[in-house]
Amino acid sequence: MLRRCLVSGVCFSVLLAFAAAGAHAQNGSGIFVTPVPNAPFRGVVEVQRSTVQKNGTVMDLKSTQVIARDSTGHVYTETRQWLPISSTAAPALLRVLMYDPQQRVTTLLFPTRQLYRKIVLYRPPPMEPPDQTDASPAGANLPPSQFSKPEDLGTKEMDGLQVHGVRETQTIPASGGGQPIVVTDEYWYSDYLHINVVVKHNDPRWGSITSTVTQISQDDPDPSLFTIPDGYKPLSAMRAKQSK
Repeated sequence: MLRRCLVSGVCFSVLLAFAAAGAHAQNGSGIFVTPVPNAPFRGVVEVQRSTVQKNGTVMDLKSTQVIARDSTGHVYTETRQWLPISSTAAPALLRVLMYDPQQRVTTLLFPTRQLYRKIVLYRPPPMEPPDQTDASPAGANLPPSQFSKPEDLGTKEMDGLQVHGVRETQTIPASGGGQPIVVTDEYWYSDYLHINVVVKHNDPRWGSITSTVTQISQDDPDPSLFTIPDGYKPLSAMRAKQSK
């Protein structure tokens, strides 16, 4: 069974919604970091995004984001600035999301203001990426669709990990005398890490995004990565101070 996570151009703007609902790490890259224990890792997500503008031009952007998980299932994920594809600058760190599975607590860090916010979850997040599909020509147990076609891409090795791929092609019928629209989603899933290490989405109406987890280390990350840095203040206290 291949676990996948749908990607769209709006993922980047809904970090807070994900934090409150699931406390996982889908931070605009489309890479969902699950809070599973005994599978530590650290990696760098390289993201390339092409967005179709209203005037028909295409804007090419990129970002890099660190993601990590320790042996107890603690999750760390970053949201960084989008930069032009030609830029040589390092993207600025905008937000950090951490999740403690034992306490069911999500912590959001806002580095530019040195603030943090904690959210207690009423139920634990899923242990696999959402929206399951079987990487087989039969398309798993999903009902057959005349507009959607799954394709098993087989297995390969990435950064020492065995990954299994699937591509899903959706055809939107033509309307108004135009041509059919073909939307594709591709996922390469690691059973060991319980995450997709490659996610590709392409929709000719809006653009495309490709996320690849690179520089994967399977050692336990530094514990300090999952702690609130010194000098940070709670967001609630700051709001109370401003209201006086």
